[in-house]
Amino acid sequence: MFVAAYWWKVHPGKEAQFRAAWRRGTELIQAKYGSLGSRLHRDDQGRFIGVAEWPDRATWQAAFDARMVYDEPATRAAFVDAIADAATEPLLLMEVTDDLLDRGS
Repeated sequence: MFVAAYWWKVHPGKEAQFRAAWRRGTELIQAKYGSLGSRLHRDDQGRFIGVAEWPDRATWQAAFDARMVYDEPATRAAFVDAIADAATEPLLLMEVTDDLLDRGS
């Protein structure tokens, strides 16, 4: 398994818009590019941190190279509109070596 982490700062008052667009965008990326899904966190600095899981680095790389474009322009527009700042590259790229998360299955 491969993990990629990203961060965003969101315009004040647009947190709900961002989270809704992030959730829908994640669903679309799963369907189109084969991600395993993602979690959204918020750090002490107010940044949102998305941690996405992928079956392998090659699957992530193909999606990253395609800019993870999906066929729902309104969702993408809502996501971009909510963002005040973001990195141009992933925060972290990691291979999973041991996975002890209880996924409640």
